[in-house]
Amino acid sequence: MKLSHIDCFSGAGGICTGFRAVGINTKIAIEYVSSCVQTYKDNHPNVHVILNDIRKVKTNEIKKILGNEHNQIDIVTSGMPCETFSTAGSTSRSFYDDRQYLFQQGIRIAKATNAKIILFENVTGIMSKTIAKGNKRLIIDELYSNLRDAGYGNFIPVILNASDFGVPQSRERFFVLAVNNKNWKLEEPTPFNKNKIITVKEALLDLPDVEINTGIEKKEYNKKDSDYSLLMKDEKFWKIKFNNILTYHMPPNHRSCTIERFKLINPGEGLKDLFYKLDEKQIKNYQKNRILPKKYYIQRNRRLQLNSISPTVTSHCLDELIHPIHDRALTVRECARLQGFPDAYNFSGGPYIIPHLYHIQDKYEQIGDAVPPLLAYAWGKLIIKLLRKYQ
Repeated sequence: MKLSHIDCFSGAGGICTGFRAVGINTKIAIEYVSSCVQTYKDNHPNVHVILNDIRKVKTNEIKKILGNEHNQIDIVTSGMPCETFSTAGSTSRSFYDDRQYLFQQGIRIAKATNAKIILFENVTGIMSKTIAKGNKRLIIDELYSNLRDAGYGNFIPVILNASDFGVPQSRERFFVLAVNNKNWKLEEPTPFNKNKIITVKEALLDLPDVEINTGIEKKEYNKKDSDYSLLMKDEKFWKIKFNNILTYHMPPNHRSCTIERFKLINPGEGLKDLFYKLDEKQIKNYQKNRILPKKYYIQRNRRLQLNSISPTVTSHCLDELIHPIHDRALTVRECARLQGFPDAYNFSGGPYIIPHLYHIQDKYEQIGDAVPPLLAYAWGKLIIKLLRKYQ
């Protein structure tokens, strides 16, 4: 019998995709962003997806969906929204609201379904966020206290980098693995090959170039492949059907002044580097011609390096990452490759691009907010190992 899973704050389905590959059966997913729910449903049709604020999802509703299995869940995952914990934004971290206590919902659902294991995921900034301004008590202290009160006092906090698990990007995330049995000896996932990174070149090798401002989507692959690109097209590994047609490889549109800016940025550099390497006269001239903005954001317009890993793919990846060779932003499929989503994955929900002001996630945001499926796969392997050892 397959292990059972409830996916809280499920997003576009990164955790479920990795768990499916390792053989874990996701029963229920809970997500409040409609575009993510559409993407999730199309890729995981056998999962009952609840479109709602998790705080409004009643325990009885979950038990009714599970039926006779309502007291037999193996694993609950909880990747609650990270905005209030992130150190990347200038203002979001200063907010103190109920979002920082959403971890309680994952615990509530785990306890109600007698889940053996809870896995939390978030940005590393959660480790230093306090419960209120001027208060020294940390949010993670509240998380740990809630786990103990709920009977999950056996837990370990872990920081993992996705690059150690076959993902071609540097992405550090904070995890807490908790179980309801005090006798289990917990451990963290074993890196696939800690001494070998998957480079941007390996990740994008078979993807053809697209011509900006043409609207012409490429559907055929290059004839070159790497082990990584083959893995992204492996039906057997991902347990998903694939017709070998390239999707979501649509060229972005750029203004001429933006293209000129990209031409100034070398591999490994970003927008901020232009303000350091150009003299004052050059900067003013470029600003006058709108090639440079009046101010820069640290993460903006970073050109990838072919023989290295990518910086973290975030929900702002369209604005943050530049192709290593061509003077353009990345396509949706290129971002998905860097995040480790298989090529058969259908990002069907929401528009291609929409301003972050709207309460919806476009395809880039869905990818950037997801847990890399290969990292979820590693957690899945560990969870199966623990359950086989102690059950």
